[in-house]
Amino acid sequence: MVSSSTIRDPIRDPLLTPQNAALLIIDFQPLQVSSLASRSKRELVANITALARIGKLYDLPVVLSTVNVATGNSQPTIHQVTDVLTDAKPIDRTSINAWEDADFVRAVKATGRKKLIMAALWTEACLIYPALDAIAEGFEVYPVVDCVAGTSLEAHDASLRRLEQAGGKPISWVQLICELQRDWNRKATVPGFSTILFAIEGH
Repeated sequence: MVSSSTIRDPIRDPLLTPQNAALLIIDFQPLQVSSLASRSKRELVANITALARIGKLYDLPVVLSTVNVATGNSQPTIHQVTDVLTDAKPIDRTSINAWEDADFVRAVKATGRKKLIMAALWTEACLIYPALDAIAEGFEVYPVVDCVAGTSLEAHDASLRRLEQAGGKPISWVQLICELQRDWNRKATVPGFSTILFAIEGH
């Protein structure tokens, strides 16, 4: 049983690595969360919190975005996410499609990453539109399917099918953390991996 002592090129690796991916979290705000019907709200909040913690553990560039906070028509990102991503400054916008906001696109491109791990509410609006536009511009998009939800199960499922047909690469948050960790010999992130995956913090 021998693990390779040399990590595959983390930039060119076809799989996700901490060096070739960025995390996009869009519109996890109270109004959007409260209107979900395709997944338990409690489960969704737990999953998106795990995703935020994964981003922090593996030091992924994070682009956090909200809609209509500055206009006073919506509340900021839920605290479960911002309590983890304390350094991420939300990019507020008025467009439903985040890719139609110049500041958002500029922030994504500034990461220098072509693999975009995406979670947004709702699946049928704030995930599907920027994901399709990003794919059209040559990015690889990985929707985290258990960290997104819609106003109905049909709307959620149809949007994920449309995204996959366009070239999106569905992933779960557990698959993601395993893909980023990849080897138990990468000891620096093992304790955090175990804490997130097995929810053993405080025990």
